Amino acid sequence: MDRWYDDGRLRYGVGIEDTFIPQIRPGHRKLDEYELTQHYTHWREDLDLVAESGAEFVRWGVPWYLVEPEPGVFDWSWTDQVAEHLSALGVRCIVDLMHYGTPTWLENSFLNAQYPERVAAYGRAVAERYRGVWTDYTPLNEPIVNAEWCGEMGKWPPYLTGVDGFLTVTKALAKGMVRTQQEIAAADPDAVFVHVDAGFRYEGETTPLPRALLEERRFLALDLITGRVDDAHPLRSWLGENGYTDADLAWFADNAVTPDVLGVNYYPAFTTIRMDDDGTKSPVQAGTSGLRDLVQLYSERYRLPIVITETSLVGTPDEKIAWLHESEQEVEVLRADGIPIVGYTWFPFLDLVDWLYRFDDKPVDDWMLDFGLVNLVRGGDQQLARSKNAAFDVYQEIARRHR
Repeated sequence: MDRWYDDGRLRYGVGIEDTFIPQIRPGHRKLDEYELTQHYTHWREDLDLVAESGAEFVRWGVPWYLVEPEPGVFDWSWTDQVAEHLSALGVRCIVDLMHYGTPTWLENSFLNAQYPERVAAYGRAVAERYRGVWTDYTPLNEPIVNAEWCGEMGKWPPYLTGVDGFLTVTKALAKGMVRTQQEIAAADPDAVFVHVDAGFRYEGETTPLPRALLEERRFLALDLITGRVDDAHPLRSWLGENGYTDADLAWFADNAVTPDVLGVNYYPAFTTIRMDDDGTKSPVQAGTSGLRDLVQLYSERYRLPIVITETSLVGTPDEKIAWLHESEQEVEVLRADGIPIVGYTWFPFLDLVDWLYRFDDKPVDDWMLDFGLVNLVRGGDQQLARSKNAAFDVYQEIARRHR
């Protein structure tokens, strides 16, 4: 096994936004970030820019709905080219297998009784296809965000709502994560697993769920897959009251998997949430103090090497540069304090399209968010030109310094 995360170094990487929600319905457009940002067209240029930035790794996602257009039928024509080019560039790929969406043929999405085995079979197929080329896998990105959008807010398939919807989707996602890791490990015993979580933080009182519950709920998927939810778990009674049986929890305990690396996502402007008096959520600017708090929480709970798998902000190049310097310094302080942070990821590397695009009919450019070290600028030919901003150069200097 290539245990790159054990050598004590801090590696810098980037990620390309890869949300895929291919299902459409009245008022809900298809959301494929690769399509909207023209990554399918400009992928080679994008990956060349990744290498130019000095990044040692890239979080890059496989579009499951396109790679497996029919159950058990795979089309590797594009991913073969990407894998070959990344290898030629010498950039490690942390393969993002599931970034929210399922193929359109999977009826009822995560509610489908076959979901855990379908996603596991897909993960195994990827690992078998690219064994010796790709070694690092994220079975599913941000399970709690996924459960919120698909199971609590009813925004994405299977469009469930409330506590029951959230917990139903979370259980399905967690089973899929376990089975995917098991199948990939069987196909490639040298595989490295980088599980990625969105670490929410809360300020003040929350409703309808109390803050104490939310602060435990954010860890639920990771606690399930690692077999931590036993009778002493803080959420045990709540889960039982909402349909989690002893058999459910015994399955997770019997099939527990452990990540090699834990990915923690943190955005200084919206990872921290305050609930307003009317029940709406408002983001809170928490800066490096929020980053420190979150990383310490995950480190103390799971005792695993950590990669900051997403961080960035929407703003001017000067604001991005300021966050690059502030977050770099905080990461170094955390490492000096003994927390094993082994990677830092600016995500997204390119600008992205706001997820709210899905629920509107305005042009895509109206929803473009300036997150990137590389901006997307539409020309008269309707192509999105790639334009490095000043933060790109600063990131490049930092990344090269850490090699």
